[in-house]
Amino acid sequence: MPELPEVETVRRGLAMKLEGRRLVRVDQHRPDLRFPLPADFARRLTGRQVLSLDRRAKYILIRVEGGLVWMIHLGMSGSMVVKPGPAAAPAAHDHLVFHTDDGWVVTYNDIRRFGFMDLFDETGMEAHPMLSALGPEPLGNGFHAAGLSARLAGRAGPIKSLLLDQKVVAGLGNIYVCEALYRAGIDPTRTGASVAGADAERLVPIIRDVLNEAIAAGGSSLRDFVQSDGELGYFQHSFQVYGREGEGCGRCDCDVGVTGGVARITQAGRSTFFCARRQR
Repeated sequence: MPELPEVETVRRGLAMKLEGRRLVRVDQHRPDLRFPLPADFARRLTGRQVLSLDRRAKYILIRVEGGLVWMIHLGMSGSMVVKPGPAAAPAAHDHLVFHTDDGWVVTYNDIRRFGFMDLFDETGMEAHPMLSALGPEPLGNGFHAAGLSARLAGRAGPIKSLLLDQKVVAGLGNIYVCEALYRAGIDPTRTGASVAGADAERLVPIIRDVLNEAIAAGGSSLRDFVQSDGELGYFQHSFQVYGREGEGCGRCDCDVGVTGGVARITQAGRSTFFCARRQR
């Protein structure tokens, strides 16, 4: 599933082509994605100018004239690819196609259809069920060591699982939590309470660094993810532990023949990769 860096990469690519443009045509090829599309979705977007593109956690939020917010969640396999028009005949799984007044064509393709879109009045954004319970943005000023420590205090669950809890911090996913905990030298099985304090002070800037590096690399392309121009992301080439079970981590003496290298365990149904020698 695209994580925060991938969604932010897509948002930035879309913003360059959509902000200030008008949607002159919207082609809707099915009534639903993961959920039914809003009533009259294509008609309500047609003719409206795109004002701005923002992101909250893993959601792209597009403000259009008339006080509406167009929400996009890419799910596991969704992509929003921008190409110059005229539009080609829709390919399999091209569920929605958006045409701008200056000739760009934005195609939403989603093989698994786990993504979804919504269209709602911006006055109800804070109360939207997908947004109302989210924690602070890890790249925003609201994410800091004191706040993270407060949310971890007294928590007996493993720090890996807690960082994936969107109420603790919004937008973090499996890949980048594994990488951040590795860089911080924190064992993913430690309790949240044990990380509050000095370890949280060290962890917060590392999380930001990992995310910013991934965004600069265009995200990580493991299965279906592509950027808005159709190109792959490249951060997967910088993974230090994720997906590297049995390999040396490169930052310590975890010789594969002696320690077995990077380990993989399962936490809450997700694979966790870590170096037992480096992470304590």
